[in-house]
Amino acid sequence: MKFQSNRIITSDIRRSVAFYEKALAVDAHWFTADFAELSINAFTLAIGSTQTLQLFGDDLPIHSDKSAIIMEFRVGDVDEEYLRIKDITEKIIQKPTTMPWGNRSLLFCDPDGNLLNFFTPVSPAAIQKFS
Repeated sequence: MKFQSNRIITSDIRRSVAFYEKALAVDAHWFTADFAELSINAFTLAIGSTQTLQLFGDDLPIHSDKSAIIMEFRVGDVDEEYLRIKDITEKIIQKPTTMPWGNRSLLFCDPDGNLLNFFTPVSPAAIQKFS
């Protein structure tokens, strides 16, 4: 089995794709007006409009306030990324902070409120884990 991608469903696909193109510094590949993908190395972020939900039937779970998913991206220098990211979102949840497990982490939201974590391993144990 191979994990292929994460998909975000949004009511404003153009806004979301534009945000992720800037945040991830990669161009999207549009398949239809309602579906695009952004690929980085072996990871793909798929973005679909709410119109695509009709293709899956009527019994889809609804996102609740009691659950959250964080998409995490390892970056070379989280402090440098913060300087870039702060200009494309007003929703910075946590400025770069060194976490107890050894990663320096920046937590922010996309235009739909989905959480993203850009992190850089900084402790010897965290650096070892990702090398």
